[in-house]
Amino acid sequence: MRNLADAIENFIIRQLLEDREDAVLVQRNELADKLSCAPSQISYVLSTRFTPERGFMVESRRGSGGFVRIVRVMPHELQEENCEPTVHDLIEHWAANRLISRREKSLLQYMMEILDADEAKKRAVLKTAITKMTERE
Repeated sequence: MRNLADAIENFIIRQLLEDREDAVLVQRNELADKLSCAPSQISYVLSTRFTPERGFMVESRRGSGGFVRIVRVMPHELQEENCEPTVHDLIEHWAANRLISRREKSLLQYMMEILDADEAKKRAVLKTAITKMTERE
């Protein structure tokens, strides 16, 4: 029998693939009921398997009507083509999926414009910046 964490991860990824979307919105309690597990198990999978290093960002809202939004860091269409997105593509993608605010988008775009580096270095700086912005204290 498969590990429960694997089953939860596969379910969420399947939802992303079926919809061919770069984001999926789930309610933790509903997903826990559907998969016959505790909401804390959903939280564990989200925090360990849907990380920026693995290509995902997670936004969570607690309380009544709370939800979890899981967004691919790299746009789906670029992943399929095995293309490296530009920093501009990534910032636009994150803003479109509401991972960053308009203000953060403007600041990141400006930072990338004034950075005197090649695209690979800019991508590394951007990855570090977005990771720092999404860290929990």
